[in-house]
Amino acid sequence: MTGHRPPLTWPTALKGVVAVLVLNGLLSFGPWWPTPGIVVQARLAPEFVGLWLLLLWLAARQPEPSRRTLGILSAIVLCLMLGRYADVTAPSLFGRPVNLYWDLPQLPRFLWVSAQDHPAWLSAAVVAAVAGVGGLLFAVIRLCLSTVLQTLVPWTLRSFRAWLISFGAALLAAAHLAGVPGTGRWASNAVLPTYVQQIGLLWDANAPGRLAQALPAVTPTEDALATHGPQVFSALANRDVTFIFLESFGAVLYDHPQARPATDPARHALQDALTASGRQVVSGFFRSPTIGGASDLAHLSLLTGVDLSDPRRHNLLLTTHRPTLLHLFKQAGYQTFGLYHAVSWPWPEHVYYGFDHYIDGPALRYEGPPITFWKIPDQVALARYEQQFPRTTHSPPRVFFFPTITSHFPFNPVPPYQPDWQRVLTSAPFDPDELQAAAAQQVDWLDMRVNYLASVNYVYRWLTGYFELPEPRETIYVLVGDHQPTANITGERPTWDVPVHIISRDRALLDRFKAQGFSEGLWPDRAVLGGIHYLTSLLLSGFGPTPGLP
Repeated sequence: MTGHRPPLTWPTALKGVVAVLVLNGLLSFGPWWPTPGIVVQARLAPEFVGLWLLLLWLAARQPEPSRRTLGILSAIVLCLMLGRYADVTAPSLFGRPVNLYWDLPQLPRFLWVSAQDHPAWLSAAVVAAVAGVGGLLFAVIRLCLSTVLQTLVPWTLRSFRAWLISFGAALLAAAHLAGVPGTGRWASNAVLPTYVQQIGLLWDANAPGRLAQALPAVTPTEDALATHGPQVFSALANRDVTFIFLESFGAVLYDHPQARPATDPARHALQDALTASGRQVVSGFFRSPTIGGASDLAHLSLLTGVDLSDPRRHNLLLTTHRPTLLHLFKQAGYQTFGLYHAVSWPWPEHVYYGFDHYIDGPALRYEGPPITFWKIPDQVALARYEQQFPRTTHSPPRVFFFPTITSHFPFNPVPPYQPDWQRVLTSAPFDPDELQAAAAQQVDWLDMRVNYLASVNYVYRWLTGYFELPEPRETIYVLVGDHQPTANITGERPTWDVPVHIISRDRALLDRFKAQGFSEGLWPDRAVLGGIHYLTSLLLSGFGPTPGLP
């Protein structure tokens, strides 16, 4: 670029500075914790530095970049901005980094389920609004790039001071990327490493040969089957076993100064109901393989004894025929039932679990009004399951696997509890005023803790009512928190700990678990006994022919 340089007037410089600030702001914003919102941060974005150097290089080669080049650059910036939004909001909403392997497949399902609650025109309007915002952002980015190329870039190419400023910005960005202490005050975290990491994760997930070493040579279930065969659950004496995964039940219910007082009364009511029914309970804390979502990782960690804290192992595990606890129960003469009332779409992965009876939402034939984000409240689903698959003195022993859903994000609306469990089976399970009150509840995206605690207390309430009912046959219950709730409930940097409760009338059976670290009652000692995958070994030992640790 040679020849006479037009003077950089103040109006022209101001336009260029505004364009630079907008581009940098789109690549350096931070989270408005703990909401889906964002806040502007006065920091330099490493991606913007890279973009600036690229613009200088392009302008040196071609004074007027083509429209196609400008469009490609605008699309790249837009993708970086969207990636940054996911990168900064996922930890505040879910308590974990963004994970394309899990989040991408879940996104269409989440959107489809969400759309069922609203008329088609509203869904179309939302899609149009999102497309409009995307188009507007693209246009703003393109305008800013064009403005920078026409104002500050030509001046920088001919100004030694501008080159020094550019060099200093590049040095700061490089130092921050290299982890130099103190640079985070002036530079924002880059999103490109997240892209690289996620691309590597997706690559590995589709190359099973590279992950074969991730699975253990022998799982606890395989070892137990080989060692004890059909006697693997001899201590159960053919009694039924019910696994209830409590959605979003985490250590926050015990640790948080607001959560414990709000939920202790409901826990005391449940404890009293258990005692009145002749049951006792022992409890312990375990570490979930996930947080804020991806409950399947917790489910299969328990069923297989495999640590699935690396979600790539889950994908590999589903391609194998490794036995689960359900397979072991089948070998011991049990029938297996899986109730997934929140699922209203095809879920082919359930084949791996090996349920004799897999019951999804439509299979329950619920005729009442849809309540909550997931249509069928937990209490209704459990009552209809018991109606459709009654337990008699002549039916085989059974294992029942029941992931709850009502306390799932966004924790609202909270359905009413129906004390009359027979009425729950009708097409009008609740009074009109109760339905109106539930429908009037609104999600508070800025403070979900109140709704979360209310949904947890609802779960405690129907559990209390359930344990007050006559029991068709003696049953051992294993209640497992699947993961901690989202980070807007737990606070920053939460633990991944969850409570586990084992309920039975058999004192000798519970003493086996006390010997393995469990404590009496619904308030477990705070020490963590291990990951949920370790709980598998404890269950095999507690239910097996010999007491004590494996």
